[in-house]
Amino acid sequence: MRKVNKKKPAPIDPILKKVAVVCVIGYLLLAVLFPLLAGEQLYLKQSDGCMSMPAAQSGTVELYAGNCIDQHFTTRVQRLETVSLQWGTYYRANAGSVVMELYNMNTEQILLSGSFDAAAIPEGGVTTLTAETPLEGLAGVPLMLRVYSPDSQPGSAASPLMYTESTLPNTLLFFNGVAEPVTGTLCFSVEGTDYIWFGLHYCAFAALGFGLLLAELMYAYWKRSHGRASYLINAILAVQKYRFLIRQLVSRDFKTKYKRSVLGMFWSFLNPLLTMSVQYFVFSTIFKSDIPNYASYLLIGIVCFNFFSEACNMSLYSILGNASLITKVYMPKYIYPVTRVLSSVVNLAISLIPMVLVCLVTGVQFEKSALLSLYFLVCLIVFSMGMSLILSTAMVFFRDTQFLWGVFSMIWMYASAIFYPESILPDNFRFVLDINPLYHFMKNIRICILNGISPEPAMYGWCLLIALVTLLLGALVFKKNQDRFVLYL
Repeated sequence: MRKVNKKKPAPIDPILKKVAVVCVIGYLLLAVLFPLLAGEQLYLKQSDGCMSMPAAQSGTVELYAGNCIDQHFTTRVQRLETVSLQWGTYYRANAGSVVMELYNMNTEQILLSGSFDAAAIPEGGVTTLTAETPLEGLAGVPLMLRVYSPDSQPGSAASPLMYTESTLPNTLLFFNGVAEPVTGTLCFSVEGTDYIWFGLHYCAFAALGFGLLLAELMYAYWKRSHGRASYLINAILAVQKYRFLIRQLVSRDFKTKYKRSVLGMFWSFLNPLLTMSVQYFVFSTIFKSDIPNYASYLLIGIVCFNFFSEACNMSLYSILGNASLITKVYMPKYIYPVTRVLSSVVNLAISLIPMVLVCLVTGVQFEKSALLSLYFLVCLIVFSMGMSLILSTAMVFFRDTQFLWGVFSMIWMYASAIFYPESILPDNFRFVLDINPLYHFMKNIRICILNGISPEPAMYGWCLLIALVTLLLGALVFKKNQDRFVLYL
């Protein structure tokens, strides 16, 4: 009988085993660290149902003993924390006390109650009922804010302020128990938080992600063992094979930038500081910016945009500038723009030093959430790689790309809220920020560092999606056209 020779699977390169181990351990470590760093922002967010205080237009009634005001309302807040009320004092020193009570109208139960000294309330002042623990289960439940005074006398009593133009949705206002509601609404606000569905099911999502990671690694292992092409594995092996040349290209690009410079790479430290100093003087002195901790706010934006701009500008000539190597030495062509981005990453790492120093000097309290800013920096780097692949390809076939990109990058800078607050943009221009990836990266980095909290979980997925889609698009554009590069060099 003739023996049938079965083809044995090809052995797996040890580097792939190391990559698989690093991916698994890294994922598990990040999955455990993320909820610890994110804190309660992983599970809770400011409620979309919060009721803001309407503008005061007049007083209601002088709230002395015997008068009573009832504000009926419903809210969509899942965890109610505070109810606030604005007061008018007739610009006089009043006496006595005022009482605020929050009722559940279904059960007639008093949920919150507080007494305040009328003499301590200034004109336009606000008194607040605060729950020791957030009140849950009140979304959609009819509530009543009752305000009265047990001891104030006419001529020395305060008056709650109100909005008189119309009655706001889901509110009714009553004076002294009269059956007919009054047109208008008290100047009151309701604050609280909502649960985040993703945070409540974080463990399930983490387990699902781990399963997908294992499935992808097993699929890549199967393809490699059966001799089938895998772009991810080929890219990893290419980086491993050409790692010496990659290091040389990154080193060359970094050294060339500061060639014959007296200060050398110290300019990576000075550039963001000098740019910040000029813009800080202009926008904090001349234009009177009122952004809290403006110096740190500004420097974070400058560091992020400078990295992106430098990475893209250097990548424009990554193919044209290496024409002699491309025509004589074989190596994957995508390595040239990638190494330009990596050399910019070195500058970014140096620029982070003055950024941290300025934050410390200006009094920023670094919380554990500051470490989460590294996630958004990585997303920015991945996004820059995708843009670099697109721009380097376009530059080969269309040399005017360099001039168009110069104009476009300047527009992009002004549309990224680097040195101005996002609140100054009119509502009809808000879409400029909503569709701007750089704005989302910088905004979330600022939240992690300056606010000391984690962004909403959806922002992590949104920023990662933007970065990966841009990288995938750049890789497809580059791969489709790379074989024709030699015809245009």
